[in-house]
Amino acid sequence: MIVHACHCSWCQRETGTVHALNALYEADRVEHLKAEPEIIDTPSASGRGQKIARCPVCKVAVWSNYPGSGHAVRFVRVGTMDDPGQCPPDVHIFTSTKQPWVTLPPGARAFAEFYNPAEVWSDEMKARHRAAREKMKK
Repeated sequence: MIVHACHCSWCQRETGTVHALNALYEADRVEHLKAEPEIIDTPSASGRGQKIARCPVCKVAVWSNYPGSGHAVRFVRVGTMDDPGQCPPDVHIFTSTKQPWVTLPPGARAFAEFYNPAEVWSDEMKARHRAAREKMKK
């Protein structure tokens, strides 16, 4: 639906690098090919936490679920995908805490904190998100 480059200090700490790169997909569109991931409850800056799915073998974070979207949407770590080059960031978020030496590309859509999805997401993205959440209620 959209790819976030999150520059918040929590993502920096959790990834051990300058940002997390997450592609948002409906949960039923995400297929893992090996063992069932371990789901780890992890604190977050919001206080609402997140659930991080980790590979049970190598412990790499594969995706997260956040309370705002629940289990309907997975924030897939782009680096774990078969072809990460197909998922450049659509938006840079929480740039107020990005490292000062990180330079965003000219014209990049950047937000000091999070953004209002109603103002950023296309009508198709809104419909996909709404449908995913409705599917999870059943």
